[in-house]
Amino acid sequence: MNASEVPVPHLTIANSGPLYHVEKLVLNHVAAIESWFREQWKKTPPPLTSSVDLRQAGFKLAPVDTNLFPAGFNNLNPEFLPLCIQAAQSVLASYVPYCTRILLLPESHTRNKFYMQSLSILRTIFVKAGFIVRIGSLDPELKEPTEIVLENGETLLIEPIQRQGDRVGLADFNPCFLMLNNDLSQGIPEILQGLQQKIRPTSKLGWSSRLKSSHFGFFDEVAIEFSQLLGMDSWLINPYFSAIDGVDFMAQEGIEHLAEEVDKILVLMQDKYATYGIKEKPFVVIKADNGTYGMSVMMVHEAEQVRQLNRKQRTKMSASKGSQKVERVIIQEGVYTFETMPNGAVAEPVVYMIGQFVVGGFYRVHQERGIDENLNAPGMHFEPLAFAQACNMPNDELEVVDCPNRFYVYGVIARLAALAAAREIAAIGGE
Repeated sequence: MNASEVPVPHLTIANSGPLYHVEKLVLNHVAAIESWFREQWKKTPPPLTSSVDLRQAGFKLAPVDTNLFPAGFNNLNPEFLPLCIQAAQSVLASYVPYCTRILLLPESHTRNKFYMQSLSILRTIFVKAGFIVRIGSLDPELKEPTEIVLENGETLLIEPIQRQGDRVGLADFNPCFLMLNNDLSQGIPEILQGLQQKIRPTSKLGWSSRLKSSHFGFFDEVAIEFSQLLGMDSWLINPYFSAIDGVDFMAQEGIEHLAEEVDKILVLMQDKYATYGIKEKPFVVIKADNGTYGMSVMMVHEAEQVRQLNRKQRTKMSASKGSQKVERVIIQEGVYTFETMPNGAVAEPVVYMIGQFVVGGFYRVHQERGIDENLNAPGMHFEPLAFAQACNMPNDELEVVDCPNRFYVYGVIARLAALAAAREIAAIGGE
């Protein structure tokens, strides 16, 4: 099946606020937007890799998560590989102009066949961009080079890394650049501390130290600046949020404070919903302020639900990836997703970037989840070819609702999230 034959999700709303308002504004200001982005990237270089989860409610289009260590390159349209290669060449020419050798540092879960396929494609992109790329494991248990056979018959050689002085490499490989594809949820390993080599993304952005609320604080700034450029309400692309510390779900400490914060966000949302004549019921998402993989996430429509969590719900919320205890949470405005596959399954777009370049995207789809639920959960699947166009150019001849134009708008919002990440990196001195 080629890309043009793959069913693309459609919006299922008709009368829910200023439908397509954001899309129309963006498509009417393409030249100004592209010029603005060029200036922004000069001030703050983009992260090497990023992926952004978006939610499209028609009346609102907003990012809900930004990942700097994407693990779904295998879900991109294979026809976009030349675009990925071009982006990789351009970005590394500005990061490390004289680089020829890259050491790729992945996650340690080598049994996850989907992740291994993503890793293989990430390696292929940079090999075809003209670099020598080898893969080194951060897993101290890996003592010998290990060959992993992928489902398509390709192999990945993963080798134990070594440290000499303030550099990391392999036994017979001295890289000029370290590419991190590991979210470091359990902390920065000693072998990566105090290095003189260039490492991207910086290890300071691992989930052991990065906070979602910090990222969305920067996104708040970016959204306001961008909205002033277009003359629109920044709320249309920006979810309300707050964060609190000192929550212990099992000991039921900090729960009342959490309920009060939920109530504050809901009140703000109700005011906006009334302003725009939106009939849906507001909801918020509570999730670990650091962490990934869709763990420690719950949706609530009223503060009372927080006060009445049962033991099973508290247990689910108490730990994130790697059994890290959740003590700090972000309370984020919930954004409905009104995109569905032809079979009715709810879908949300995920946009992938290398540097400042949108290189494609796909849909996360879940047959069992609703329009106000977390789709990053067991049972999800991906529609990798849904983005038949790469999101990097609109088409003047098409209606706003046509897919290439919708994908272009998704690319714009995703780049705003990448710009927020760029400012986040600059603020922590990650270059």
